[in-house]
Amino acid sequence: MATDLEGLFPIMKTIPLDVLACRDAVGAALREDLGNGDITTGAVVRPEAQGSGLVLARQPLTVCGLPVMAEVFRQIDPGLRFEIVVPDGHQCAGQNAELARVEGSLSSILTAERVALNFAQRMSGIATLTREFCKRIPDQSQVRLADTRKTTPGLRHLEKYAVRVGGGHNHRFGLDDGVMIKDNHIIAAGGIPEAVRRAREGCHHLVRIQVEVESLEQAREATGAGARVLLLDNFSPDELSDIVPILRQEAPGVVLEASGGIALDTIAAVARTGVDVISCGAITHQSRAVDLALEVVVQ
Repeated sequence: MATDLEGLFPIMKTIPLDVLACRDAVGAALREDLGNGDITTGAVVRPEAQGSGLVLARQPLTVCGLPVMAEVFRQIDPGLRFEIVVPDGHQCAGQNAELARVEGSLSSILTAERVALNFAQRMSGIATLTREFCKRIPDQSQVRLADTRKTTPGLRHLEKYAVRVGGGHNHRFGLDDGVMIKDNHIIAAGGIPEAVRRAREGCHHLVRIQVEVESLEQAREATGAGARVLLLDNFSPDELSDIVPILRQEAPGVVLEASGGIALDTIAAVARTGVDVISCGAITHQSRAVDLALEVVVQ
């Protein structure tokens, strides 16, 4: 019996950026950076000076975050004209390739520069690393790479968008998205069966129940109690190769997710075990910002 991944991840194929989340994140970042105003630009640059800024990639990367850059410039000065040259999701070889350009008031461009670059560097870094993880998954595997809630506070929607741009999928956006019973929940409830029973009684029938397990015995307890998704936590590829066929036979239709210690050099082996989903916190919390620059041209 096939597992129902579309039901588990109904938004996985949705790429568009959350516009409201973008506006809020940009507004907060600008308030943090501006304070009472850009005193350097105000003192050095003539108010009437016009020019352009070229956004350049200094290294190979997966482009991400240019619409967020556009929002930064818009909030600083609606009169600025921002043009995307290489859209989000495209590969770029670096070597000072032009990704976007902005034209108008030089003062406005310089005031927005750092915040705009911060967003795009961070988001492109996540998309680039996510794509690298996806490339390591064998072509014949149907497994999905998913992110986690290990995101920068306040930037979750933007970082999860970057995961999608990089070819990955989104797990929960928040604690209200679904039931995930983890080890501390199990301890607090007095065991897996009781934790699942309480979850089934406390949630409506459309909410799936996932349980984190660390052994075959715990997996059997969870599926026996009614869990429909298992988080196989910190299993080695060899251990997964042993347990997955057993669970496929004993609990057909249950979604099997591997998590814990997923790295570039292990993801292929984990994918070959036959799990449905691999969740990986590293694609957000261990990604590195890429090297982007904004070069100003005075008219």
